[in-house]
Amino acid sequence: MTDAATSDGTRIAYQTSGAGTPLLMLSGQASSHRWWTRVRAEFDAYRRVVTVDYRGTGGSDAPQGPYSTPGFAEDAIAVLDDLGIERADVYGTSMGGRVAQWIAVKHPHRVRRLVLGCTSPGGTHAVERSAAVRKALATPDPAALRRSLLDLMYTPEWLARNPEPYWTLGDPTMPRHARHQHLLASNAHDAWDALPLIAAPTLVLHGDQDELNPTANAPLLADRIPDARLHLIAGARHAYFEERSDVAGPAVREFLTATS
Repeated sequence: MTDAATSDGTRIAYQTSGAGTPLLMLSGQASSHRWWTRVRAEFDAYRRVVTVDYRGTGGSDAPQGPYSTPGFAEDAIAVLDDLGIERADVYGTSMGGRVAQWIAVKHPHRVRRLVLGCTSPGGTHAVERSAAVRKALATPDPAALRRSLLDLMYTPEWLARNPEPYWTLGDPTMPRHARHQHLLASNAHDAWDALPLIAAPTLVLHGDQDELNPTANAPLLADRIPDARLHLIAGARHAYFEERSDVAGPAVREFLTATS
């Protein structure tokens, strides 16, 4: 693991593996690069994979804040700069998809192809999760919260076949203030007005049973981003990239390696 320094002096840890065209993979809220642990090898097979520990997670520094999705985007650019990567494919899921939107908007020359997974445009145009889901996520009981997150991420059938650990439940090493800042950053995201500026070829992926980040956000993104493609994955919840890696992995590979 190596680290890059940002403009404000924060140290951002990053990891590289594989070989080929660079692929920057961005994880969900309050998660480190371990978010990708179960599927990383699929991408290593044909890409030079770069992952990032957001500020506040993993091996990165955890300044007090404020944090924001545009700020996380600049941290990711600092990592690409440290590696000497001028242009990369970018794949962001959940909050990572929000971050990826800003990379594509603010640094269009750095993005070859863009994949946005289980994410949303944010702001007033986004489709919010239901009151029942919000209530479940607000519980003060850690065990109940964990059960709710697992149910939102995966189907019971997948959980029965796949034992611990579940890396998508967040980074347990995060300090409390950083976890709160991640929540604020994700909630404050609003790229609606900027989405039509995205010039990179874009694939929007989403599980058709996602209630954590409602599936209805996927067509909003696909309609708002010029010429974006939409792929809804049947039977998948929020962590579609793990549970339906048999579908999601090939779909991403086909898109990233397309010649047109």
